[in-house]
Amino acid sequence: MTEIPLDDRGFLLGHGLFETVLWTGGRLEHWDDHLERLERGCRTLRLPPPERAAALAAAQAAVAAASAPKRGAVRINWTAGAGGTGDLDPPAELRPGLTAMAWALGPAPGPAKLVTAHVRRNDRSPTSRLKSLSCLDNVIARAEALESGADEALMLNTAGEVACAAAANVFWVRHEEVFTPDLDCGVLDGIMRRQVIAACHDLGLPVQEVYANLGRMAGAPMFLTSSLSGVRPVASLDGRELPTSPLVAAIAKAVSRASK
Repeated sequence: MTEIPLDDRGFLLGHGLFETVLWTGGRLEHWDDHLERLERGCRTLRLPPPERAAALAAAQAAVAAASAPKRGAVRINWTAGAGGTGDLDPPAELRPGLTAMAWALGPAPGPAKLVTAHVRRNDRSPTSRLKSLSCLDNVIARAEALESGADEALMLNTAGEVACAAAANVFWVRHEEVFTPDLDCGVLDGIMRRQVIAACHDLGLPVQEVYANLGRMAGAPMFLTSSLSGVRPVASLDGRELPTSPLVAAIAKAVSRASK
Protein backbone atom coordinates (compact mmCIF):
# COMPACT_ATOMS: atom_id res chain seq x y z
CA MET A 1 0.00 0.00 0.00
CA THR A 2 1.29 3.46 -0.91
CA GLU A 3 1.43 5.81 2.06
CA ILE A 4 0.59 9.48 1.50
CA PRO A 5 2.25 11.94 3.91
CA LEU A 6 -0.15 13.79 6.19
CA ASP A 7 1.26 17.07 4.91
CA ASP A 8 0.82 16.19 1.23
CA ARG A 9 -0.64 19.25 -0.50
CA GLY A 10 -2.94 17.10 -2.59
CA PHE A 11 -4.47 15.68 0.58
CA LEU A 12 -4.60 19.00 2.44
CA LEU A 13 -5.46 21.42 -0.37
CA GLY A 14 -6.44 19.43 -3.44
CA HIS A 15 -3.21 20.74 -4.98
CA GLY A 16 -2.74 18.27 -7.80
CA LEU A 17 -4.16 16.59 -10.84
CA PHE A 18 -5.40 13.21 -11.93
CA GLU A 19 -6.25 11.28 -15.07
CA THR A 20 -8.56 8.29 -15.37
CA VAL A 21 -7.70 6.02 -18.27
CA LEU A 22 -9.60 3.12 -19.80
CA TRP A 23 -7.74 -0.20 -19.83
CA THR A 24 -9.10 -2.55 -22.49
CA GLY A 25 -7.71 -5.01 -24.98
CA GLY A 26 -4.48 -5.12 -22.99
CA ARG A 27 -3.70 -1.44 -23.46
CA LEU A 28 -4.24 2.00 -21.97
CA GLU A 29 -6.60 3.84 -24.32
CA HIS A 30 -5.49 7.31 -25.48
CA TRP A 31 -2.61 7.25 -22.99
CA ASP A 32 -0.59 9.97 -24.73
CA ASP A 33 -3.63 12.26 -24.84
CA HIS A 34 -4.14 11.83 -21.11
CA LEU A 35 -0.48 12.56 -20.35
CA GLU A 36 -0.51 15.65 -22.57
CA ARG A 37 -3.56 16.99 -20.74
CA LEU A 38 -1.90 16.29 -17.40
CA GLU A 39 1.17 18.21 -18.54
CA ARG A 40 -0.99 21.17 -19.62
CA GLY A 41 -2.58 21.17 -16.20
CA CYS A 42 0.85 21.13 -14.57
CA ARG A 43 1.70 24.36 -16.35
CA THR A 44 -1.42 26.00 -14.92
CA LEU A 45 -0.67 24.77 -11.39
CA ARG A 46 3.05 25.56 -11.77
CA LEU A 47 3.97 21.95 -11.10
CA PRO A 48 6.76 20.05 -12.82
CA PRO A 49 5.18 17.27 -14.90
CA PRO A 50 5.78 13.62 -14.05
CA GLU A 51 8.27 11.68 -16.11
CA ARG A 52 6.27 9.85 -18.74
CA ALA A 53 8.16 6.59 -18.24
CA ALA A 54 7.47 6.72 -14.49
CA ALA A 55 3.77 7.44 -15.06
CA LEU A 56 3.46 4.53 -17.47
CA ALA A 57 5.29 2.20 -15.10
CA ALA A 58 2.98 3.22 -12.25
CA ALA A 59 -0.11 2.63 -14.41
CA GLN A 60 1.10 -0.78 -15.54
CA ALA A 61 1.97 -1.79 -11.99
CA ALA A 62 -1.52 -0.78 -10.87
CA VAL A 63 -3.07 -2.91 -13.62
CA ALA A 64 -0.92 -5.87 -12.61
CA ALA A 65 -1.91 -5.43 -8.95
CA ALA A 66 -5.57 -5.50 -10.00
CA SER A 67 -4.95 -8.83 -11.79
CA ALA A 68 -5.09 -7.18 -15.23
CA PRO A 69 -8.86 -7.01 -15.77
CA LYS A 70 -10.09 -7.35 -19.35
CA ARG A 71 -11.79 -3.99 -18.99
CA GLY A 72 -10.79 -1.64 -16.23
CA ALA A 73 -9.92 1.86 -15.13
CA VAL A 74 -6.53 3.24 -14.16
CA ARG A 75 -6.25 6.46 -12.18
CA ILE A 76 -2.98 8.40 -12.06
CA ASN A 77 -2.63 11.00 -9.29
CA TRP A 78 0.03 13.71 -9.37
CA THR A 79 0.12 15.76 -6.17
CA ALA A 80 2.25 18.74 -5.21
CA GLY A 81 3.81 16.66 -2.43
CA ALA A 82 4.69 17.50 1.16
CA GLY A 83 4.45 21.13 2.13
CA GLY A 84 3.66 22.23 5.66
CA THR A 85 0.33 22.16 7.46
CA GLY A 86 -1.97 23.47 4.78
CA ASP A 87 -0.21 26.73 3.95
CA LEU A 88 -1.30 28.12 0.60
CA ASP A 89 2.27 29.00 -0.33
CA PRO A 90 4.16 25.96 -1.62
CA PRO A 91 7.60 25.07 -0.28
CA ALA A 92 10.63 26.47 -2.08
CA GLU A 93 11.31 23.05 -3.55
CA LEU A 94 8.34 21.02 -4.71
CA ARG A 95 8.61 17.24 -4.49
CA PRO A 96 5.48 16.00 -6.28
CA GLY A 97 4.14 12.53 -5.58
CA LEU A 98 2.90 9.98 -8.10
CA THR A 99 0.37 7.29 -7.24
CA ALA A 100 -1.76 4.98 -9.35
CA MET A 101 -4.65 2.62 -8.78
CA ALA A 102 -6.68 0.33 -11.03
CA TRP A 103 -9.98 -1.50 -10.77
CA ALA A 104 -12.18 -3.70 -12.93
CA LEU A 105 -15.14 -2.19 -14.80
CA GLY A 106 -18.44 -3.86 -15.45
CA PRO A 107 -20.43 -3.55 -18.69
CA ALA A 108 -20.80 -0.08 -20.18
CA PRO A 109 -23.68 1.79 -18.50
CA GLY A 110 -27.01 2.19 -20.24
CA PRO A 111 -28.65 5.47 -21.23
CA ALA A 112 -28.31 8.16 -18.57
CA LYS A 113 -31.05 9.86 -16.61
CA LEU A 114 -30.01 13.49 -16.07
CA VAL A 115 -31.23 16.12 -13.66
CA THR A 116 -30.12 19.76 -13.73
CA ALA A 117 -28.13 20.42 -10.57
CA HIS A 118 -28.41 23.56 -8.47
CA VAL A 119 -24.64 23.73 -7.94
CA ARG A 120 -23.01 25.74 -10.73
CA ARG A 121 -19.81 25.17 -12.66
CA ASN A 122 -17.49 28.11 -11.99
CA ASP A 123 -16.52 29.04 -15.54
CA ARG A 124 -14.39 31.90 -14.19
CA SER A 125 -12.06 29.54 -12.33
CA PRO A 126 -9.05 28.05 -14.14
CA THR A 127 -9.67 24.80 -12.26
CA SER A 128 -12.88 24.26 -14.24
CA ARG A 129 -10.64 23.32 -17.15
CA LEU A 130 -8.42 20.97 -15.13
CA LYS A 131 -8.66 17.40 -13.85
CA SER A 132 -8.06 18.81 -10.39
CA LEU A 133 -7.94 16.71 -7.24
CA SER A 134 -10.57 19.10 -5.85
CA CYS A 135 -13.92 17.89 -7.24
CA LEU A 136 -16.35 18.89 -4.50
CA ASP A 137 -18.76 20.80 -6.76
CA ASN A 138 -19.04 17.70 -8.93
CA VAL A 139 -19.49 15.47 -5.88
CA ILE A 140 -22.36 17.66 -4.62
CA ALA A 141 -23.97 17.79 -8.08
CA ARG A 142 -23.84 14.00 -8.43
CA ALA A 143 -25.29 13.52 -4.95
CA GLU A 144 -28.14 15.85 -5.87
CA ALA A 145 -28.81 13.81 -9.01
CA LEU A 146 -28.87 10.52 -7.11
CA GLU A 147 -31.22 11.96 -4.49
CA SER A 148 -33.56 12.96 -7.34
CA GLY A 149 -33.63 9.45 -8.78
CA ALA A 150 -31.29 10.26 -11.68
CA ASP A 151 -27.81 8.86 -12.20
CA GLU A 152 -25.96 11.91 -13.49
CA ALA A 153 -26.13 15.68 -13.06
CA LEU A 154 -26.24 18.35 -15.73
CA MET A 155 -24.26 21.39 -14.58
CA LEU A 156 -24.82 24.95 -15.72
CA ASN A 157 -22.18 27.65 -15.34
CA THR A 158 -22.44 30.98 -13.50
CA ALA A 159 -24.12 32.55 -16.55
CA GLY A 160 -26.79 29.83 -16.69
CA GLU A 161 -25.22 28.21 -19.77
CA VAL A 162 -24.97 24.46 -20.23
CA ALA A 163 -21.48 23.34 -19.21
CA CYS A 164 -21.10 19.62 -18.58
CA ALA A 165 -22.25 16.64 -16.55
CA ALA A 166 -20.69 15.90 -13.17
CA ALA A 167 -18.26 13.47 -14.79
CA ALA A 168 -18.75 13.82 -18.53
CA ASN A 169 -18.94 16.19 -21.45
CA VAL A 170 -22.34 16.97 -22.98
CA PHE A 171 -23.52 16.89 -26.61
CA TRP A 172 -26.89 17.24 -28.29
CA VAL A 173 -28.25 16.85 -31.81
CA ARG A 174 -30.61 19.17 -33.64
CA HIS A 175 -31.44 19.34 -37.37
CA GLU A 176 -28.62 16.94 -38.31
CA GLU A 177 -26.09 19.11 -36.47
CA VAL A 178 -24.13 18.26 -33.34
CA PHE A 179 -23.61 20.80 -30.54
CA THR A 180 -21.45 20.89 -27.43
CA PRO A 181 -20.66 23.67 -24.94
CA ASP A 182 -17.65 25.82 -25.71
CA LEU A 183 -14.61 25.23 -23.50
CA ASP A 184 -14.97 28.78 -22.16
CA CYS A 185 -18.24 27.73 -20.53
CA GLY A 186 -16.06 26.12 -17.84
CA VAL A 187 -15.73 22.81 -19.66
CA LEU A 188 -13.00 20.23 -19.31
CA ASP A 189 -11.20 19.53 -22.58
CA GLY A 190 -12.32 15.91 -22.53
CA ILE A 191 -10.38 13.20 -24.33
CA MET A 192 -13.58 11.64 -25.68
CA ARG A 193 -14.96 15.09 -26.43
CA ARG A 194 -12.08 15.54 -28.87
CA GLN A 195 -12.67 12.08 -30.30
CA VAL A 196 -16.33 12.84 -30.94
CA ILE A 197 -15.57 16.16 -32.63
CA ALA A 198 -13.04 14.41 -34.88
CA ALA A 199 -15.54 11.63 -35.65
CA CYS A 200 -18.19 14.20 -36.60
CA HIS A 201 -15.78 15.81 -39.05
CA ASP A 202 -15.00 12.39 -40.54
CA LEU A 203 -18.72 11.66 -40.90
CA GLY A 204 -19.36 15.03 -42.54
CA LEU A 205 -21.55 16.14 -39.63
CA PRO A 206 -21.49 19.83 -38.71
CA VAL A 207 -20.38 20.25 -35.09
CA GLN A 208 -20.56 23.52 -33.21
CA GLU A 209 -19.05 24.56 -29.88
CA VAL A 210 -21.60 26.97 -28.45
CA TYR A 211 -22.85 29.05 -25.52
CA ALA A 212 -26.34 27.71 -24.87
CA ASN A 213 -29.00 27.87 -22.17
CA LEU A 214 -31.30 24.97 -21.37
CA GLY A 215 -33.93 26.23 -23.80
CA ARG A 216 -31.60 25.84 -26.76
CA MET A 217 -31.20 22.11 -26.14
CA ALA A 218 -34.71 21.40 -24.83
CA GLY A 219 -36.17 18.22 -26.28
CA ALA A 220 -33.11 17.40 -28.37
CA PRO A 221 -31.40 13.98 -28.41
CA MET A 222 -28.44 14.15 -26.04
CA PHE A 223 -25.38 12.09 -25.23
CA LEU A 224 -22.52 12.19 -22.75
CA THR A 225 -18.87 11.33 -23.27
CA SER A 226 -16.14 10.21 -20.90
CA SER A 227 -13.04 8.07 -21.11
CA LEU A 228 -14.63 5.21 -19.19
CA SER A 229 -18.14 5.14 -20.65
CA GLY A 230 -17.39 6.35 -24.20
CA VAL A 231 -20.49 7.71 -25.94
CA ARG A 232 -23.52 7.34 -23.66
CA PRO A 233 -27.01 8.33 -24.81
CA VAL A 234 -29.25 10.33 -22.47
CA ALA A 235 -32.69 8.85 -21.82
CA SER A 236 -34.22 11.76 -19.91
CA LEU A 237 -33.55 15.23 -18.56
CA ASP A 238 -35.34 16.50 -15.46
CA GLY A 239 -37.87 13.68 -15.73
CA ARG A 240 -38.72 14.29 -19.38
CA GLU A 241 -37.91 11.53 -21.84
CA LEU A 242 -35.67 12.57 -24.71
CA PRO A 243 -35.86 11.28 -28.29
CA THR A 244 -33.15 9.13 -29.78
CA SER A 245 -31.17 9.87 -32.93
CA PRO A 246 -29.39 7.46 -35.29
CA LEU A 247 -26.58 10.01 -35.41
CA VAL A 248 -25.63 9.16 -31.82
CA ALA A 249 -25.12 5.49 -32.70
CA ALA A 250 -23.19 6.46 -35.83
CA ILE A 251 -20.89 8.73 -33.83
CA ALA A 252 -20.35 6.05 -31.19
CA LYS A 253 -19.45 3.53 -33.89
CA ALA A 254 -17.04 5.96 -35.55
CA VAL A 255 -15.32 6.73 -32.23
CA SER A 256 -14.99 3.04 -31.42
CA ARG A 257 -13.58 2.30 -34.87
CA ALA A 258 -11.01 5.11 -34.54
CA SER A 259 -9.80 3.72 -31.20
CA LYS A 260 -8.89 0.35 -32.68
